[in-house]
Amino acid sequence: MARILIVGGGFAGVWSAASAVKLRQERGLSEKDLQVTVVNAGDDMVIRPRLYEADPDRMRVPLDRVLGPIGVRRVAGTVVGIDTGARTAEAVRRDGTTATLGYDRLVLASGSQVVRPTFPGAEHLFDIDTLAGAATLDSHLRRLPDREAGPGRFTAVVVGAGFTGLEIATELVGRLKELADDARVVLVERLDAVGPELGEGPRPAIKKALADLGVEVRLGVSLEELTHDELRLSDGTVIPASTVVWTAGMTASPLTSFIAAEKDHLGRLDVDEYLRVRGVPDVYAAGDTAAAVSPAEGRVVMQSCQHALPQGKFAGHNVAADLLDEALVRFEPAPYVTCLSLGPAGAVVTSGWDRDVQMTEHIAKDLKHTINEQWIYPPVDDPAELLNQAGPQSAWPEYEPAGTVESLAV
Repeated sequence: MARILIVGGGFAGVWSAASAVKLRQERGLSEKDLQVTVVNAGDDMVIRPRLYEADPDRMRVPLDRVLGPIGVRRVAGTVVGIDTGARTAEAVRRDGTTATLGYDRLVLASGSQVVRPTFPGAEHLFDIDTLAGAATLDSHLRRLPDREAGPGRFTAVVVGAGFTGLEIATELVGRLKELADDARVVLVERLDAVGPELGEGPRPAIKKALADLGVEVRLGVSLEELTHDELRLSDGTVIPASTVVWTAGMTASPLTSFIAAEKDHLGRLDVDEYLRVRGVPDVYAAGDTAAAVSPAEGRVVMQSCQHALPQGKFAGHNVAADLLDEALVRFEPAPYVTCLSLGPAGAVVTSGWDRDVQMTEHIAKDLKHTINEQWIYPPVDDPAELLNQAGPQSAWPEYEPAGTVESLAV
């Protein structure tokens, strides 16, 4: 029996498993011939791109209702070590016992995490990096009316004006104004522009949305210290605030440290065109752990749901093909598209690496809702449809109105 072990139950991990099973079934093989195992700490696939929204506890899908019907073995545990020489991974189960999981091929799809700061008062920060973190923030916001009145009770400061920071800052405007007329949202960015990694294309639309929503923008400053009710910026400004959300900086899963390969500045593993980790036999990476190159543009793809899905599909197909002595398929993502939510101001959609704006405001918001609420969800209790979508070249449907975005294939 050949064994595929997939570490991680997010977008890349789930679609790796489904794609491997698809090839297994197409070749008329059984679970006894090719075993696919997913190890994940939680029981759910977390819909991480939606964690900036209210009621984040809804943003998950039971893994057993996605992977169980297609015959994927699931291990509930936290991987704490990987030995590529012995081809094993060590996992700690919830009861504290350990398990040694062997593999013939490994897919590391354990995602990424926010880089937590260490300045004084950092323990008071909120984040939306995980379901637990988003739920903690959501609960805190709901309790604000019960707090003692003060100048910063309904003030939220978001640190980091990147993709995540912009989405949570604009979303907080609506959530806080439901609680108080004097709600205030401040966006802090250490660089000199909002959305620094998003480029010039969408910036006018982003700046207009922030202005329309009344979000205060502080550029060229950083957070230096905070308490439970105020913070101090690097320019000496003190802002009373009971809610401070940290979104500044991401890094690949620390499990990449067990793989003796080159890594980029985000800790992602250097992979070839088939998503094999260079220099490490029998190990593949997908999603936020992989520094995968889009051959059409010659660029390393972003850490995003849009790229994690297809990487999972290609990696899963290729590990199965590798074990079955079949040809591997080169990773080729669809043309790059971004869809940034801007809270009550709508959204902005861009295409290409130069991020040419295709849609703005509420037309773009309709597309964002379609992506977030439909397209990124795997089929539940429907093995036939799951496998139908699992091939490396499968795509999301075209969005109407036609012609506004080149393609949203994944």
